[in-house]
Amino acid sequence: MQLETWQVNSLLLHREVRVDVYLPARPLAALLLVNDGQDMPALPADMPAVCVAAIHAGPLRRQEYGTAGVIDYQGQGRLAGVYTRFVRKELLPFLEERYPALQDLKRACAGFSLGGLSALDIVWNHPEIFGLAGVFSGALWWRNRPLGQGYSDAANRIMHRRIREGRYHPGLQFFFECGTADETADRNGNGIIDSIDDTKDLIQELVNKGYHPEKDITYLEIPGGRHDQLTWQTAMAAFLRHPFFI
Repeated sequence: MQLETWQVNSLLLHREVRVDVYLPARPLAALLLVNDGQDMPALPADMPAVCVAAIHAGPLRRQEYGTAGVIDYQGQGRLAGVYTRFVRKELLPFLEERYPALQDLKRACAGFSLGGLSALDIVWNHPEIFGLAGVFSGALWWRNRPLGQGYSDAANRIMHRRIREGRYHPGLQFFFECGTADETADRNGNGIIDSIDDTKDLIQELVNKGYHPEKDITYLEIPGGRHDQLTWQTAMAAFLRHPFFI
């Protein structure tokens, strides 16, 4: 596998964005963009015919990642819409100019933690560009109101509400990973950590929207899995076996 590193001068983000591009030694079938590329785990030895572009986060990560147009209760995610435009208007053209073989390939977007939330938001909002979202240990708790009096999972989790109020996009596919030791928080006291609850609740929103729970959605729960690169390495290997990449 060949690795090439680029510095993309983004006028939208007002910074240079490091992108590590992994190219397998075979004709390409798909392009995968990965948020939080600085946390990219080792790719499997049996890498499929996928070009992986690992996008390193910048110093304003908690502003650039999130849900475009909707900030969280702490004011985070203000630049999420700008970051989405960077991906669409600057990064993809940059990659396709340097690697013309990418122009006609199907595309996926994935990420870790808050980067996973960002990837899901980008794919959901742009099904004309992307066909698959990969969410590893996703920050799906992202909410517009703090926990406490007046908080409601149904009303205040931003991505869940976005899907519930959005449109069904035929053909979209989703991959979610959670580790059973991803965190310890259990805000509703049901004995299940929040990251798993939030992920399964979001999957249910997708099913309610019309997505098939087996055909369109993959859920991987890793026993003992943590919020770390070792767990994400296992998840990435499973993700890259998704039929989308064949």
